[in-house]
Amino acid sequence: MGFFKSFFSGKSETPADEKQKNDQKNFEIFKYDGMRAQRMGRADYAIKCFTEALAIQEDFETMSYLSQVYIQTGELDDARKLLERMTRIDSEHTATYLTLANVCYMQEGYPAMAEAAKKAIEIEEGNAMAHYLLGKADNGQGDGIMCIAHLTKAIVLDDDFTEARLLRAEALTKMQQYPEAMEDIDAILAHDPEDESAILLRGKIKEATGAQEEAEADYRNVTELNPFNEQAFLYLGQLYIVQKKLTEAIALFDEAIELNPNFAEAYHERGRAKLLNGDKEGSVEDMKKGLELNPKEVQGIDGQYGNQPGGSTGNILGL
Repeated sequence: MGFFKSFFSGKSETPADEKQKNDQKNFEIFKYDGMRAQRMGRADYAIKCFTEALAIQEDFETMSYLSQVYIQTGELDDARKLLERMTRIDSEHTATYLTLANVCYMQEGYPAMAEAAKKAIEIEEGNAMAHYLLGKADNGQGDGIMCIAHLTKAIVLDDDFTEARLLRAEALTKMQQYPEAMEDIDAILAHDPEDESAILLRGKIKEATGAQEEAEADYRNVTELNPFNEQAFLYLGQLYIVQKKLTEAIALFDEAIELNPNFAEAYHERGRAKLLNGDKEGSVEDMKKGLELNPKEVQGIDGQYGNQPGGSTGNILGL
């Protein structure tokens, strides 16, 4: 049949043409098997299929799918390498730089995150997400002024950008610019009166300005809105330490740890409350556990504590 087809068409198919057709067919099979596996939650098989497809053909869309799976499975080094490769193939694709910035954020690689966000802005100056990510990178590097500047640009571009307003409110709170921070919080709550993060940050500001009853009301409000919000129990417990309600504080930290057994800060704060309550042995045990879970953030294991919650104003809501 192939002979007659070649005879009547006036040309014969070379082995190279045949190989190219087979390669294309195999590429498409691997690619679509990978897409199907990804939809079914079979990440391991999706990675295998996409990798096989890319061994046949360097396809930008397939790389994008594979990078998504790498991110979903926490294989961030592989995701970052692939995204960087994608930027070399197409240096004008904004979404690639935004995804790369997010991966760098997850790795706490703030300079590289800033660089990726700046590249996205060069391509698309009016991209609010790019300005937000640049502000987020500045926040990670401790540059509050530039963080606020870039977040303000993001909000100018998108007035309903809740995440940008929340992060700007947090940055302003760190700088003790409470009235300005409250403007952003009020704007968020006008849009969504039950935004838990905004209510918690408002509570932090109330606490910092001496309005402890209002702060307590905000923290309690969040525990009622969402009984699974461990951060609300943490903040309420920290406030109770300040008020010397140590038994109640310990019970709240118990609740936070029950909700999240890997909550390092809750162990740290429970250890602090136990020490102030005279339970040195229990305090040391909690401190060790907190340090084991998160060596970078847990401080004060020498027992030198102030009564200010958390001992730090850094990254209040983990944004």
